[in-house]
Amino acid sequence: MRPDTAEGFFDMYHSVLQSLADRFAPVRKLKLRRQRLAPWMDDECRRQRRQSRRLERCYRRTQSIADRQAWVAQERRRHHVYRQKERAYWSAEVMMQTGQPKNLWRTMNCILGRKRSSKLPRNSPSAQQFLDLFNEKVAAVHRSTAGGTAQSTLPDARVTFDTFDYCTEDDVQRAITGAASKSCALDPLPTTVLKEFLPELLPFLTDLCNSSLLQGSLPLSQRQAIVFPRLKKVGADPADGSNYRPVSNLTFMSKIVERLVCRQLTTFLDRHKLLPDLQSAYRKQHSTETAVLKIISDILQAADKGKVTLLGLLDMSAAFDTVDHAILISRLEVSFGLRGTVLSWIQSFITGRTQAVHVGDDRSTVSDVLCGVPQGSVLGPVLFLLYTADVLNIVRNHRLMGHSYADDTSIYLHADACSCAAQLLTVIACIDDICSWMSSNRLKLNMDKTQFIWLGTAQQLEKVNIQTVTLADVDIHVSDTVTCLGVVIDSTLTFAENVKKRAGNCFYQLRQLRTVRRTLSIDAAKTLVHSVISNRVDYCNSLLYGMSAVHLRPLQSVLNASARLITGKRKYDHITDTMRDDLHWLPVRQRIEYKLCTLVSKCLRRTAPPYLADMCVPVSATVGRLHLRSAARHDLTVPRTRLVRYGQRSFAVSGPTTWNTLPQSIRNLSCSFVTFGKKLKTELFHRAYGTSIALS
Repeated sequence: MRPDTAEGFFDMYHSVLQSLADRFAPVRKLKLRRQRLAPWMDDECRRQRRQSRRLERCYRRTQSIADRQAWVAQERRRHHVYRQKERAYWSAEVMMQTGQPKNLWRTMNCILGRKRSSKLPRNSPSAQQFLDLFNEKVAAVHRSTAGGTAQSTLPDARVTFDTFDYCTEDDVQRAITGAASKSCALDPLPTTVLKEFLPELLPFLTDLCNSSLLQGSLPLSQRQAIVFPRLKKVGADPADGSNYRPVSNLTFMSKIVERLVCRQLTTFLDRHKLLPDLQSAYRKQHSTETAVLKIISDILQAADKGKVTLLGLLDMSAAFDTVDHAILISRLEVSFGLRGTVLSWIQSFITGRTQAVHVGDDRSTVSDVLCGVPQGSVLGPVLFLLYTADVLNIVRNHRLMGHSYADDTSIYLHADACSCAAQLLTVIACIDDICSWMSSNRLKLNMDKTQFIWLGTAQQLEKVNIQTVTLADVDIHVSDTVTCLGVVIDSTLTFAENVKKRAGNCFYQLRQLRTVRRTLSIDAAKTLVHSVISNRVDYCNSLLYGMSAVHLRPLQSVLNASARLITGKRKYDHITDTMRDDLHWLPVRQRIEYKLCTLVSKCLRRTAPPYLADMCVPVSATVGRLHLRSAARHDLTVPRTRLVRYGQRSFAVSGPTTWNTLPQSIRNLSCSFVTFGKKLKTELFHRAYGTSIALS
């Protein structure tokens, strides 16, 4: 019998699958033995081990030279087989996970014998204490922000989104197969089993999802969460509950319905450009690198003009957990045009939720969730972006510049060194307005994590004598270095500290990999090094354009050490020929140029954030320059600068400059992006080594 309501569909889904699981795969308690450290051991390895033990016993009994030689020979055969099996097993495991960074990290941890345990230390709080701590933290923020009326600077929406489109079986199948195979204790059967029998279950699951979307309701059974406390930072005191963040584990099907909703919602928001332009979190074609590159480019251009910049890094306290449901629903309706069943579904998604904390076998009581969006959900982050869209409006109204990535907001102001004191008042007024807006919207600025830094040339910074910023009677000392989205920024923008820190982290990982190198084939070692080391070397390397060779040397040393690790070279062996002929690796400086050219290509193809695409202007698009030869060559406009160390390093200059040096055949946008990348690497390889490289 077909249910009439979404609640009935989900109840049937849960009861039918649960009964089938109980019938054919009932839950049984098993006493697991200690897991062996050698998962590659097979029957042949055990046979060789038995033979070695037999020959050893024979020698111990007879003490003859012949028996001893036979035992030693068998031991050598056994260890040879072990090494072969170990290398084959781990190499196959690594190669299977190519292109899947998370799985590669898990495999690497297994190889190194450092499996991550989900158990918390004995001195950590209990499950009930965690629940009380999480609830009290949210309640404290709400008490400190009580009594205000919600403020908003957003205009009323001129478009509406009131009904969901019908989802086909292909839509549901893509959502399920593209989701991680994570299970929740509230699921009727493991996710891997559901995916295995997806063809048989797909028609029913499609009806289940459509019933929820078309009726504008997520059943109560799908609004339950199991919360797992996770340490915010490695090395933090595990006995202090404030060092943990709550991560919600939700049912698999609730996340599938969320994915379907999120896909249609983001399509609507992108089509009508309703998301903030300078918010880079949880959006296609945006990343932490594009966000940092935009901020640093603006600051470098200001430094080139002789100005200093005050950069403030703001952070919200328990931001996702303190979102007020009534304010969020009102904002979605008024400012973003969500109405009808769409708004009803989102309202049912965020309200009526419950949670319980699990710590090992310890369980807390079930608690109602009165505010916030669940961390660990698919839709929650997007709703948070819409809830906090006013912050960048407030920054813009004060004629300041800003950029956000989720709940991390950077605001900055360019000023002459002699007028810093007067301009500082504008920054303080802006942050006061942000604090007022947050208070009215039941959010709170975290003063403990708020940082400030003066940026510019050394000559201009000497003229600045403001070393303290006072916010809400709290004195915040101006720092010499700050970390913004994983990038260490120093006051003179050399990024030397950032390079040193990144190189040190890479060398730590290399030392870990060196201990297990013998268990990996060359191809497997290449894959692991690319995932663990190369990605670290290349992260935000677009900021390093124009740096001196002295500052880039630590990163080049990392690549050299990685090449020696893969090929088995000694520490002081010459490695350039190996990197060129065997590994086909670009040096650090060419890797930077490769990143810049790929970003420019994305900008011209309109697959990059608009705030970067606006910096790449063709000469032919400039009034009065269409007749120039540079316009006929399809060059990009390069703004004029004064200082090599500052203006020329801005993406507005470095991107077009690097792009204009490429041959016309490479700059052809009619070819695919993959083909462009291959041609680009061949060109940069020729520049680096004076030879070409054949790429398939």
